[in-house]
Amino acid sequence: MEQQALRPQSVIRPDGTTDPALEPVLSEAQLLRLYRGMLTIRLVDTKMLTLQRQGRIAFYGTATGEEAAIIGPAAAIEPRDWVFPALRDAGAMLYRGWSLEQFCHQMWGTANDTLKGRMQPCHPADKAVNQVSWSSTIATQLPHAMGMAMAAKLKGDDIVALAYVGDGGTSEGDFHVAMNFAGVYRVPLVTIIQNNQWAISVPASAQSAAACFAIKGEAYGIPWSLVDGNDVLAMYGATAAAVARARTGGGPTLIEARTYRMGAHSTSDDASRYRPVGEVELWQRNDPIDRLGAVLRNKGLLDDAADGALREEITATLTKAIEAAERAPPPALTTLFTDVFKEQPWHLREAQAQLLAERREQVDGTEMTKQHSFP
Repeated sequence: MEQQALRPQSVIRPDGTTDPALEPVLSEAQLLRLYRGMLTIRLVDTKMLTLQRQGRIAFYGTATGEEAAIIGPAAAIEPRDWVFPALRDAGAMLYRGWSLEQFCHQMWGTANDTLKGRMQPCHPADKAVNQVSWSSTIATQLPHAMGMAMAAKLKGDDIVALAYVGDGGTSEGDFHVAMNFAGVYRVPLVTIIQNNQWAISVPASAQSAAACFAIKGEAYGIPWSLVDGNDVLAMYGATAAAVARARTGGGPTLIEARTYRMGAHSTSDDASRYRPVGEVELWQRNDPIDRLGAVLRNKGLLDDAADGALREEITATLTKAIEAAERAPPPALTTLFTDVFKEQPWHLREAQAQLLAERREQVDGTEMTKQHSFP
């Protein structure tokens, strides 16, 4: 079967209308929140990319073009559910209540960072919104998500695990292990494969010979679906159905979001070296934010003035968040020795005391030099 023979399910039509048979039932407030969530990611990504080029943050990976594949699933779960992200999914945390200031503190690794500066930028996590950090070793979040889902099943908790993974991640052994286990034990796990067409420089066509990535679910006994990943309503609807199944004991689901990474893999990558000329422009015509915007305009929920005011509001909040992060001090040195053991062992106590003593000597020496220096 050729991959082109499988068409992803869509709700939003090219003219901005929707398929009434497939459109999920959402209130006006929910629709506007979806739009805000996607727009927030776009504006944050644009700003962070600029700041990284200025040397003000160390690393960043944009989600430009993939916002619907992030926000749609995040909107379909409950606050009690857990999210296991991949590289570009911090927007799910923002949608679920994490503030832009908290986001910026993580990007700068400040004393107010929930992870205490221990993870590189773009690796946020916070129990307050039930989202764990992703790991740069690709697909390791999937066994973690499966394990949490298994624990929820064993305990009888009404909880679902939502995991994101890229198309390249499906080639990792962790993908197979997690899906096989989830299928056998029918755990409440919903996995979103974000097929953004490129695993860094490897195209999807060279990643798998399957008709699509989600069809791999058949080998694991897992229901699957192929969804238009640039259609946030389709992503919401498919995920909501999968979550309902999982929560009522129906087991896992595998959903492929066919989308596109408009930017580079990360700020360490030059996508122009491997992507065909014109490919980005082609996908820009299918921009997920523009598509939902057209739906909102057709429903009378959005116009140019409202859109401009929303962009200004998000930008102003982001600007204040950046200023707060850049003013904040780094984490205390003592945080290097905490959170591994319940009770700090003797060798860490000694190492901490030695480091603090050396630090005091350096500070005292610097102060003495300043006091006795000449113009």
